Amino acid sequence: MADKVKLSKDGSSIDFIQSESIPTSVKKFRQSPEIEGFYRFIYENDLQKEAFEILDRIVNERKLKKSKDTKDAKIALATSAPVPQQSNSKLVKEKDDKHVKQTQKAKK
Repeated sequence: MADKVKLSKDGSSIDFIQSESIPTSVKKFRQSPEIEGFYRFIYENDLQKEAFEILDRIVNERKLKKSKDTKDAKIALATSAPVPQQSNSKLVKEKDDKHVKQTQKAKK
């Protein structure tokens, strides 16, 4: 891997080394060439504060969206029609059968 991140001549894009496989864990993701290049670019250009602010804003927006989605789902569940349940007659019959068997055993 190169020591420095390569910028295009006009500075509008960053040239990263792409890996063939997708990392399967967080540790491997952080060590992937693309992410290492991105970290290096931020460090070499002294953009730590800006990167933190951007990532903080993204995290907060995702948390807000997730809480809103959760709230909307709870409201949708509360206002939706009740889910039809199975008939209790089958359960009652099974209980009666067990009761009959138990009384027959007790009589013996």
